[in-house]
Amino acid sequence: MLAKWLKIGKLTTMTGLAQIAIQAIGFVSGILVIRLLSTEEYALYTMSNTMLGTMTVLSDGGISSGVMAEGGKVWADRKKLGAVVNTGLYLRQRFAIGSLILAIPILLFFLLHHGADWLNALLILLALIPAFFAALSGKILEIVPKLHQDIGKLQRIQLFSNAGRLSLLGLTIFVFPFASVAICAASIAQIWANLQLRKRAKKFIQTQAVRSREVQDRILNLVKRTMPGAIYYALAGQLTIWLISIFGDTESIAQIGALGRLAAVLAVIQAVLSILVVPYFAKIQQQKRKLLRLFLLLQLGFFMFTTVLCALVWMFPSAILSILGPQYDSLSLELLLMMLASCLALQAGTVYNISASLGIVPSPFWVILYMVCVQVGLVFVFDFSVVSQVILYSIGINVAALLYQTGYFLKKISQKEPQEVA
Repeated sequence: MLAKWLKIGKLTTMTGLAQIAIQAIGFVSGILVIRLLSTEEYALYTMSNTMLGTMTVLSDGGISSGVMAEGGKVWADRKKLGAVVNTGLYLRQRFAIGSLILAIPILLFFLLHHGADWLNALLILLALIPAFFAALSGKILEIVPKLHQDIGKLQRIQLFSNAGRLSLLGLTIFVFPFASVAICAASIAQIWANLQLRKRAKKFIQTQAVRSREVQDRILNLVKRTMPGAIYYALAGQLTIWLISIFGDTESIAQIGALGRLAAVLAVIQAVLSILVVPYFAKIQQQKRKLLRLFLLLQLGFFMFTTVLCALVWMFPSAILSILGPQYDSLSLELLLMMLASCLALQAGTVYNISASLGIVPSPFWVILYMVCVQVGLVFVFDFSVVSQVILYSIGINVAALLYQTGYFLKKISQKEPQEVA
């Protein structure tokens, strides 16, 4: 028994350390882009990446969750698992076409509106399309090693992919400091990762397996239930960028994007929480008192962490902003607000993931209705042409989400008997 727990502990530790390394390299790549691109180019890069994230969520709509669920039923059968994966890839390609038709004109409008000439805008679009399709395929292909717990190989591919992106940036962006070049570097790295994932998948699936009509119907049924929520979160998750793009100027977009990149350092903590904390809550789901005690301790820990982090940002803003470059050194207040907003978003997301691991998931209809009411109410409070006001708007939304998720979790746990918590 001791050997078993030591093995699990070693695996968890190595997984956590690898994830930290992956996130750290991604953070360095992001800072390199900020430092070397002009304010105008970085604003275009920020808008393009925001649209890429939105397009990726819209073109998924629950497909990857469906592939994971269907693949979990047949993970040991190479042919059937291959059919599930190929069905998922087929569906995502079809959804991707619709997403492109909708998103490309919108992005082109914002790029031209914020100072890009036609040549630069077209180069960005040409760089973004392969990055989009690569991201779509990568998310499906990663399901195979996850189902077979081939985590070490998966993280090795992710690590080399991020390192490759950093190397490409180092070789190109010093000479060609353009948004399209930065996007191309990420695109090439993801395409390489997809090739490696396909090679690795051959160990577990028949890559030429025929798509399954039955699997396709079940995945589409899931998509119908999750698509409204996917559309909402695709827009809400990037709301600050869209608001500043509509009401603010080019410099404001770059400032929001740069501050968001600094806050991305919290992704390391998010990865560790998802690897260590969330699975632990799932394991003790029938121990009601322990669940409540640890949940409250976790919230206290978040409060202390947020307080300490914001205190450090408040005391040393110049040192932190120097990472971004001199064009951002006047954003002391905005940096403090962005860190607070990011901490609240991390806390709300962690509460949701813990709840989901216990099967406690509120109705999407009521969540969306509640959040839309909050967002509409706050619209009349803040000026969206000012960076600090947009971040304050984000803080208000994150507080509302955290209160809803926490309240729902505590209500459901307190109402159930220990054996019913699952």
